[in-house]
Amino acid sequence: MSESQIHTIREIAQKISEEDDRRSRLSHTINELLGERQEVLVGYCELAALDAGAAPIEDILAKLKQFNQMLVDYAALGHFEIYQRIMDGKERRQSIKAIAHEVYPVISRTTDYFVEFNDKYEGADDQDSLIPLANDLSLLGEAMASRIEKEDKLLREMSNQVLKRGN
Repeated sequence: MSESQIHTIREIAQKISEEDDRRSRLSHTINELLGERQEVLVGYCELAALDAGAAPIEDILAKLKQFNQMLVDYAALGHFEIYQRIMDGKERRQSIKAIAHEVYPVISRTTDYFVEFNDKYEGADDQDSLIPLANDLSLLGEAMASRIEKEDKLLREMSNQVLKRGN
């Protein structure tokens, strides 16, 4: 085998390895996002279940702080690991780009809403600061449902593309 043939084979092997690494990272990121989303949903249900009148204020504030951290982590992971890459034009697959452009406005609005919710309750420290919490949680739940619907559409296509390339 000639030196140029060996060099060509090495280049092909390197490209295959890089593509496998990219697919593996994407699959890991999707799974991580889904895991964080599940934690946020559980935290949301736990927080919503606390009755501001019956639960000790310290418990509500602790749960709220924990929930806010999970919410911000979840939003940041999706934004920086998935959506930013697509919006920066680094995604080559047309089907993913098309879905991303359709769902991104909703994803962006919900991210903004999550940050606003966090900012509003970040400094909560007494009963008065929790008065609007029940209503805000209701609105947050609607935003989360909207985001999940759009996010799932994009993640399904991304997963399908990973599976197609893997076969």
